[in-house]
Amino acid sequence: MNTLYKKNFLKLSDYSVSEIKKIINFSIFLKKEKEKKNNKKFLKNKKIVLIFEKESTRTRCSFEVASFEQGANITYLGPKDTHLNYKESIEDTTEILSNLYDLIVFRGNEQKSIETFSKFSKIPVLNALTNKFHPTQLLADLLTIQENLPKNKKIEEIICAYVGDAKNNISNSLIEASILIGFKLRIVAPKKYWPNLSFLNTNNIKNNIFNKNIICTENISDGVNQVDFIYTDVWVSMNEKLEKWEEKILSLKKYQINDSMLELTKNPKIRVLHCLPALHDLKTKLGKTIMKKFGFKNGIEITDKVFRKNKKIILEQSENKLHTIKSMLIFILNKN
Repeated sequence: MNTLYKKNFLKLSDYSVSEIKKIINFSIFLKKEKEKKNNKKFLKNKKIVLIFEKESTRTRCSFEVASFEQGANITYLGPKDTHLNYKESIEDTTEILSNLYDLIVFRGNEQKSIETFSKFSKIPVLNALTNKFHPTQLLADLLTIQENLPKNKKIEEIICAYVGDAKNNISNSLIEASILIGFKLRIVAPKKYWPNLSFLNTNNIKNNIFNKNIICTENISDGVNQVDFIYTDVWVSMNEKLEKWEEKILSLKKYQINDSMLELTKNPKIRVLHCLPALHDLKTKLGKTIMKKFGFKNGIEITDKVFRKNKKIILEQSENKLHTIKSMLIFILNKN
């Protein structure tokens, strides 16, 4: 029985552990089939609409290529392509699109927006990023971790450290993944950038089991000691004001992923994950602006040296989004 058929995916904990593992395992199969150029089309004649309030590179391209390769038709609606919230409500938009498509994929500013989509939609709704959660990214991360497990360890047995600004969607979804799957997670950040845990009292996640596998600490040495993976993300968003950047960047400066931090892990086989984009060099306007203003010389949240050393696994993370999205779409849009 396919329990994922027509099931919404607003956050990782909407799915059970067994459902998440089904998606990951089928992703591995699909990835191997693609390498062998055996692309069986499971989504023929399916119609998918992407509604993106926020711009995207990897997520948009992964959804589009996954759909194309599986035979689905796709419509992309960017920030300026709809009347959403200006001349038309989410409710009205959803009811119209539900009659035209088989699936809505939403990437937006507020979690409450996608919850409204799901409330009024007659078709499944998927979260491609909101301010609170990024579950599609975490599926790709879990596949990448599965493919790069330390010798003689299962995914439930790993220790992962998330370092940097933990008041964001990646941190929240990583916390959900840790609680659902059982691996240990250490949030390493200044206390003011620890996650808000109010979201834990929902569905499969209960706040009272948070401390079983997850700790928050300001102490870098304790936080990264003997971890198998270190995960980080950019510290600033384009919609944040420059004044907010200053306070945040100065607070987080010592939490940069660099050679000194990797030495503190005492793990010569430590792997570094980054969901991209990464401000690791001077080749972007944003990176150049921040480095010049705050005195960074070799990257911001991660040094260029560490990024390049771990570029293979970081690019695997990005590529794996194609395979996990493809797997998820097949489960959600096929009854059998």
